[in-house]
Amino acid sequence: MAGDDLAETKKGSSKNPKNSNDSKLKQKSPAEFFAENKNIAGFDNPGKSLYTTVRELVENALDSAESISELPEVEVTIEEIVKSKFNSMIGLIDRERVDTQLYDDYETEKAREKRLAKEARASEIQAKNLASGKKNKEPGVSKVLKARGEASYYKVTCKDNGKGMPHDDIPNMFGRVLSGTKYGLKQTRGKFGLGAKMALIWSKMSTGLPIEISSSMKSQNYVTFCRLDIDIHRNIPHIHLHEKKGNKEKWHGAEIQVVIEGNWTTYRSKILHYMRQMAVITPYAQFLFRFISETPEKNVTIKFTRRTDVMPPIPIETKHHPSSVDLLLIKRLITDTSKKTLLQFLQNEFVNINKTLATRLIGEMGPDFGPSMAVKSVTSQQMVRIHQLFRQAKFDDPSGDCLSPAGEYNLRLGIIKELHPDMVATYSGSAQVFEGHPFIVEAGVSLGGRDVKQGINIFRFANRIPLLFEQGADVVTRTALKRINWNSYKINQTQDKIGVFVSIVSTKIPFKGTGKEYIGDDISEIATAVKSAIQQCCIQLKSKIVKRLQAREQQERKRSLSRYIPDATGAVYEVLKQMTEEHTTKRKRYGEEDTVILNKVSKHIITKETLKEKLAEHVEQVDYEMALEYATQSGVSEEPRENIYLQHLDPNKSNFIDLHSPTFVFRLML
Repeated sequence: MAGDDLAETKKGSSKNPKNSNDSKLKQKSPAEFFAENKNIAGFDNPGKSLYTTVRELVENALDSAESISELPEVEVTIEEIVKSKFNSMIGLIDRERVDTQLYDDYETEKAREKRLAKEARASEIQAKNLASGKKNKEPGVSKVLKARGEASYYKVTCKDNGKGMPHDDIPNMFGRVLSGTKYGLKQTRGKFGLGAKMALIWSKMSTGLPIEISSSMKSQNYVTFCRLDIDIHRNIPHIHLHEKKGNKEKWHGAEIQVVIEGNWTTYRSKILHYMRQMAVITPYAQFLFRFISETPEKNVTIKFTRRTDVMPPIPIETKHHPSSVDLLLIKRLITDTSKKTLLQFLQNEFVNINKTLATRLIGEMGPDFGPSMAVKSVTSQQMVRIHQLFRQAKFDDPSGDCLSPAGEYNLRLGIIKELHPDMVATYSGSAQVFEGHPFIVEAGVSLGGRDVKQGINIFRFANRIPLLFEQGADVVTRTALKRINWNSYKINQTQDKIGVFVSIVSTKIPFKGTGKEYIGDDISEIATAVKSAIQQCCIQLKSKIVKRLQAREQQERKRSLSRYIPDATGAVYEVLKQMTEEHTTKRKRYGEEDTVILNKVSKHIITKETLKEKLAEHVEQVDYEMALEYATQSGVSEEPRENIYLQHLDPNKSNFIDLHSPTFVFRLML
């Protein structure tokens, strides 16, 4: 029997010798998961990784400054690091190639001759074209490319004047994935809650160099300096240096420096486009962007100056709406609540449930529930009943008080500041709801401007951050291209330079795809709100366009009439002279009124010049009366009225009054 068992064991092991190893459970840390699936967080390739690193650091900087109501000042520097410098940073000695044929960029003699001959022919053609005055085509990219293993490295530095970070929390804030201060139900810029942690993981994977953080909080007399990397397998920080330094300048904020592999050449336009759009949606911030290259002529320095000190309110953390929760969330809320009874739990852990409604809900749940029932004693089955009732019951929609949109004033100012359009209209909708989450849609439409292409140019923002990728499937793009009849608003969709700006803020942005770069077109509430906001802007623009066309027609009519004044004056004066001669010689008699005019002509009181002046005055008068009639009939009804709000004056804080309207702020200095 034992022999048979042994034989079976041997037989089984011969078929599957690794069975014991395969059945062993393995576990991955969050850091390890994101390292293996870095494309989820926007680190698809070196170029996209450079872009995403800049974006994460800039958005963290803005959040930090806005959290203490400080006007943001953000400095971003990308410094190119050549291979020799990078090797010296990691302590690696440069080594000359010995076996050149081993490398991917090796070129045989025959291939080299062929390439040089082709380049010589191209140079000859360019010289002939230059001699004959023809325009040369752009030179093609050389086929001698970098080897696969030869990477480009960049040092990315971001400095802000924000809140700063507590000394003891910095290692975990940067070196522990899925830990942070932005979790909770509120409007946030972050899309994953990773922030600079993913940049650190990418740095660890591509360069092996640690991240460096300098930080100081307000009223602190020291600056924290921390150099660390991350233990990806254990998801804990690996601290190299963590110390306090003097802070004589009383600086507050954070400065983060990380060295990563990247590609500035392919993502240069995306990074600059991102900075420009960020300046549009946050005109109250000041950005300084620098790219430093080993070749000085490739250096880039752009300053996006602050144009206003009016900041949006800070987003407020809110409670869950009953219609938006699931079973897991209900269980977590029950576990975390400090309330004792079910009645108190319903009242205090959800929005739009008062005591009366909570009592009615408990009564509807069945005999097993009661107002004084201990909330911690709720069973799994009872949680299912609560969840079912939440899905079926009718609740008031949540308000948008917890949201912080950019505001019409800031959106309009940002568009004007960066694009310099001929016309611009903005609109901010009221708070609406999808799946229990409030959202607000703001829109702007501009015509003309600097660096704007003909046709429709889409600018998308979600929770006040630009969205640059996967534009075609986005609800804003599809609405602007397919659902708006631009011709009905006197706008030429193909010829005019149209800028469409749409900003959506919510406690939950319904992103699609793993990259979270676009908002789907399948949520009818958002699609309807986006269309309505764009249409409201178009209605405003139509009013302005019609007035401009009317003014142009008026000028053209006036110009046409003025063109004929000299000929008309000459003809009328010749007729008057002839009539005067007939009256003087008594060949023809005229009436009393005509005689008065003819006498003035004979005495040279009425001359050709006076007639010309009178005709010009008449043209002006007719032009004015027609314009007045048009304004009386249509001007008042077409122009929307706007409320202006008077801010309360606190003598202890300011010596001015701000007059607020949706489109401007007028400051009265006292």
